[in-house]
Amino acid sequence: MQHIPKADLNDFRSGDSQTKKRFVQHIGSSFKEIGFLALKGHFLNAELQEDLYREIRAFFALPQSVKSQYEIMGSGGQRGYTGFGKEHAEGRTVGDLKEFWHFGQDLDSQPNLKSMYPDNIVVKERDQFNTIGNKVFKKLEQTAQVLLQAIALYLGLDEHYFDEYILEGNSILRAIHYPPLTQPPQDAERAAAHGDINLITLLMGAQGSGLQVLNRNNEWIDAIAAPDELMINIGDMLSRLTNNHLPSTIHRVINPPKEDWGKARYSLPFFMHPVPQMPLNCLPQTIDQEHPKGYEDITAGEFLHQRLVALGLLKA
Repeated sequence: MQHIPKADLNDFRSGDSQTKKRFVQHIGSSFKEIGFLALKGHFLNAELQEDLYREIRAFFALPQSVKSQYEIMGSGGQRGYTGFGKEHAEGRTVGDLKEFWHFGQDLDSQPNLKSMYPDNIVVKERDQFNTIGNKVFKKLEQTAQVLLQAIALYLGLDEHYFDEYILEGNSILRAIHYPPLTQPPQDAERAAAHGDINLITLLMGAQGSGLQVLNRNNEWIDAIAAPDELMINIGDMLSRLTNNHLPSTIHRVINPPKEDWGKARYSLPFFMHPVPQMPLNCLPQTIDQEHPKGYEDITAGEFLHQRLVALGLLKA
């Protein structure tokens, strides 16, 4: 596959059973064949997107001494600010050329999870920063819930299989700033090749060049979304759950050509995580003689911890 497939979430929500069925088959085969999808018809409007871009540009423009006050040591970078070059892809030691901020879940219906999730960090310098971040978080979470309902049907599960596991799951909205390059980056990339940890990722900010996907023929292809599209990809948790029937796709953000070194890049991925206690045990219907069970039983919380250690964000 040489191009990222496209879909419209309104087809799933249309009320027409055949249109809904075609959507389910299309997105399922797209995720199986390449693991990525450009999606329109989501719940996030252009005005709210621009509001968040305004806030994150202003935040990352703050003096380093101010931003560093929001870096929480020992938290694995799960909330607040993470400084430039501190995260690296699994298996690498060179840090990625980025800094980022994490918005997390504001719990309402499951207060028992408060002991498991870090508190959100409030930015004092920007009155609307957290309010707008939370609004975007909820719209992307709503979009992810509907998309997972379609994925559940594709897998032969009940349409609402994922609902109980993702209700106030440990999801993260990450605001990323890739600063302008001022010197040759040596071995570092804006984001080295990696797979995501979570169930699915919904990405704002894939309208420009830079994001690339490794297709099943081991070829890097550009993933560029239209202005009204989110870029969606499968994460490692869903790969484990489906015994690699829906494989997580390796992707990267390459460095710009030298003539564009002076341009910053911003992107906003929403990492849809379930609650920590969700079992990621391979679904029985995905296991047979040709596809033996490929992963050990594990919970989402245990798997997340393993991966944060591998990324250099937590100590073993």
